[in-house]
Amino acid sequence: MSYLSPHRLGVLLFALIPLMAVAHGISEADKQSMLDGGYIQYIWLGASHMLTGYDHLLFLLGVVFFLNTFKDILKFVTVFTLGHCLTLIFATYFKITWNFWLVDAIIAVSVIYKGFDNNGGFQRHFNMASPNVLKMVFAFGLLHGFGLSTRLQQLPLGDDPAHMILRILSFNAGVELGQIAALTVMVGVLALWRKTPSFERFSYAANLGLILAGLYLLFVQLHGYQHDVNGESFRFPTEEHRHAHEDIDINNATDSSRNAL
Repeated sequence: MSYLSPHRLGVLLFALIPLMAVAHGISEADKQSMLDGGYIQYIWLGASHMLTGYDHLLFLLGVVFFLNTFKDILKFVTVFTLGHCLTLIFATYFKITWNFWLVDAIIAVSVIYKGFDNNGGFQRHFNMASPNVLKMVFAFGLLHGFGLSTRLQQLPLGDDPAHMILRILSFNAGVELGQIAALTVMVGVLALWRKTPSFERFSYAANLGLILAGLYLLFVQLHGYQHDVNGESFRFPTEEHRHAHEDIDINNATDSSRNAL
């Protein structure tokens, strides 16, 4: 049976990281389509960003993992939503920003934190009670909203204050719609799973998975940050990598021509 050796896995990860870096960019055509599409386009962008934002979804999964009443779910989700709405709206409107790789790295830490807390990490390893869960969810909500803001500020929002705030609110509305859709699925699946004996057996492993996923995201974001601020110091900078492939294609074409002769 074939398998990926640690060396090959490392090579694969390093090959994928430049692609992750490119994915953060927004083309001029995409920016123009946002302006041409109106507020509906911003709603769609907000919803799709939430539904593909693995760090946000993993943190939400950790928040609702052990909540089994609608009242508790509503309370914690409302606090998280209030937090990310505040920073999303105000940081974007007042153009407060930071390197998005670093913001997302801290968001990855929030995923690690929630899995650690869900598994009783503070009690097991520090012999202390967990910090107030509601307050921590609100604080991390502020952080997640700042992460959303750094993405939104890459898009054209215009100079007119009225149009700017409407675009921000449209994006925020899309985020909330995406969050509701994701939570509906999460809460439904968890509610069914809690009724089975496997929930008791595997809940610890599931939250350990959250910790590992958070660590992976943290590594990706920190590596992306290094690539972003000092890309040419890498062994295979993007331009050199592209030129190397062009040289390979030219050599292959030359060899084919010679063989044909």
